[in-house]
Amino acid sequence: MGKQTALRLPNFKALTFDCYGTLIDWESGILEVLRPWAARHGLAPNDAELLDAFAEAETACQQATPQALYPDILRAVHARIAARWGKPLPADEAKLLAESVGSWPAFADTVPALERLQRWHRLVIVSNIDRGSFARTQEKLGVLWDAVITAEEVGAYKPDVRMFRRALEVVAQWDIRPDQVLHVAQSLYHDHIPAKALGLKTVWVNRRRGSAGWGATPPPAENVAPDVVVETLAELVKLEEQQRLGT
Repeated sequence: MGKQTALRLPNFKALTFDCYGTLIDWESGILEVLRPWAARHGLAPNDAELLDAFAEAETACQQATPQALYPDILRAVHARIAARWGKPLPADEAKLLAESVGSWPAFADTVPALERLQRWHRLVIVSNIDRGSFARTQEKLGVLWDAVITAEEVGAYKPDVRMFRRALEVVAQWDIRPDQVLHVAQSLYHDHIPAKALGLKTVWVNRRRGSAGWGATPPPAENVAPDVVVETLAELVKLEEQQRLGT
């Protein structure tokens, strides 16, 4: 069990979720493309090096073209990764990462946890994604979301706080206040820092606990203290069940 908290989960009317890295095992999906690409070009980086290259390139591309759709971001990301190792990116390879999003798998605990949490809360996605790519991911998530906030809609990528402001505008239509919203995410950089900047409470789903480095996300640019720390969504469900039962 992760960091215990006095935070009362039943008090929150809406849970906002990051998707990729929190609900979807994007690192496995990314590596399924980058490992064979590297091998085809005679490269032998380890997984940590590939994910670090991805994190650096994705951040640069999102900052440079915040209104670009995510598949276009991924094409640019792969080009930067290829350039990092001094390799070309042939046209038939340039599309592979961009088209892989829909095949990235959900974590094993994602669907049962979301089904349970939806009994108690409104569920909202806040994701650096486009609608078309998310539609393919939706099939793996098992629940009907109350709302989906995308970078395509907002014209910005997290950690831009506009993504979270848009989510708060949406939940306000249901008479839900910011103090009744709990953000659930893996990335400290993309999610917890901007969510905290707006005064939101957060749950850190530390999917990478026990792994070195930061994986496919950059390190946080500043110290941030999530209100709850768990390693899985199943752990979050268990915590809420215990609170609801008063145990």
